[in-house]
Amino acid sequence: MDTEKKAKDRWREAYEGRGERDAEFSTMSGVPIKPLYTPDDVEGDYDDKLGYPGQYPYTRGVYPNMYRGRLWTVRQFAGYGSAAETNERFRYLIDHGQNGLSVAFDMPTLMGLDSDSPLSLGEVGTEGVAVDSLEDMEKLFEGIDMGEISTSMTINAPAHVLLAMYVVAAEKQGVPPEKLAGTNQNDILKEYIAQKEWLFPPEPSMQVFKDMLVYATEHMPRWNTVSISGYHIREAGSTAAQELAFTLSDGFAYVEAGMEAGLDVDDFAPRLSFFFNSHIDFFEEIAKFRAARRIWATVMKEKYGAKDERSLLMRFHTQTAGVSLTAQEPYNNVARTAFEALAAILGGTQSLHTNSFDEALALPTEEAVRVAVRTQQIAALETGVTNTIDPLGGSYFVEALTDELERQAYDYFKQIEDMGGVVRAIENGFQMEEIAEASARYQREVESGQRHIVNVNIYEPKDESDVETHRVDPTVSEGQVKRLKELKERRDNGRVEECLEAVKKACREGENVMYPTIEAVRAYATVGEISSAMQEVYGTYRETPVI
Repeated sequence: MDTEKKAKDRWREAYEGRGERDAEFSTMSGVPIKPLYTPDDVEGDYDDKLGYPGQYPYTRGVYPNMYRGRLWTVRQFAGYGSAAETNERFRYLIDHGQNGLSVAFDMPTLMGLDSDSPLSLGEVGTEGVAVDSLEDMEKLFEGIDMGEISTSMTINAPAHVLLAMYVVAAEKQGVPPEKLAGTNQNDILKEYIAQKEWLFPPEPSMQVFKDMLVYATEHMPRWNTVSISGYHIREAGSTAAQELAFTLSDGFAYVEAGMEAGLDVDDFAPRLSFFFNSHIDFFEEIAKFRAARRIWATVMKEKYGAKDERSLLMRFHTQTAGVSLTAQEPYNNVARTAFEALAAILGGTQSLHTNSFDEALALPTEEAVRVAVRTQQIAALETGVTNTIDPLGGSYFVEALTDELERQAYDYFKQIEDMGGVVRAIENGFQMEEIAEASARYQREVESGQRHIVNVNIYEPKDESDVETHRVDPTVSEGQVKRLKELKERRDNGRVEECLEAVKKACREGENVMYPTIEAVRAYATVGEISSAMQEVYGTYRETPVI
């Protein structure tokens, strides 16, 4: 031991004699980084804090064999224009090796609006696919076996309507609900915190969440009712610790909601999944993923009494950081995305979306999407990072950083609990204020040159080459509105009105709204019509701005 200390002292003396370059030695989130990490920086017992893959507390991974058994799911986010156009992109992705679909909906759909709403003008099909009715959902999956493909739908406020459409479209293919595999994002709490796409106030929104959770628990054993999402929290400017803490606190709120609905925690917790951002700070992201698994397992076991091992497993999808992409020299984004993807893989993700290099300019072209898919395939098959499980486990630096992010997360849990829980904290503007402060701090660091972004505030390009971008046909909106008008003329509108009244009755009387919603969808009621019917009962939400 004395020899070790002397060696450490000799290194410290030599290090200080050499000096440091002019740089910011902290994580992107502001965690100070020491020049060297040793066993002195790691606390706790190995078995208690790390253990083994597939064993509590799952720091090293949720499955015993991880990628030596099965690689992560390649799941590219896609959607634009009409359902027919997006169906073509889906088929393209499947042909190029993708084994899971992830649906991007346009802004009107996300906001519970129809394409013919005045508020939808200029937004139909521009940032995702326009889905107004069951007819669009049927076209979206035409020629794709919904019993074989796993589908993630990035939809929140009207998630129950889109789930109903997915269920009925599958029935028309002969696929019953119990055979469907996939995920609804359905994370309404993070909408109030970060993404700002909501319909109702928090309390009725949580009631709709409970209804979906009960329905899926009873009828859809392969379906994840919610993907608890840190991605948008991070894109809004949070630190890694804030993404970790606010995401998991939302997850715990959903667990409590399920238990309040009368479900046993082990009846639904195995089908809760997560969605994280993989940002550019390589080691901080890896540490975040490892801390997340350990916290989730610990709290589920010790606080909520989960006994089924599957309830303790944090399974998560990861997307590389859209906010890290630059419009300047966009081909450099291929490198950024590759590093972020590698962090997600070394962090133990179960599925992965790699952003396309041109997404800071427009929706991705097919060429850019192909490069993004190939990035994952190269990582999986050429780099060797999948040969052993959790290759960075035991790194003094990684373990110390994992501990620090875990500590910060528990500090946030305590603050939220003291406010009366997640919904009360949202109403107080707490999470939004914390994110706004973190975002402003980071922006100041970039503008002052304290933090570098290559080709933005250092090595700025002297000239720019043109990059071909994807363009959405401007006639898409006209065609979508025309098809919607024709649908409304030929459907049984008397039946639609009966179904919408049944939806309102369920909302007023506290019945499970999923069942009348499914019937309304079968009658070809639209997203906007069902959402408006519910708003008549629940009201709408108005945010108190955080400055």
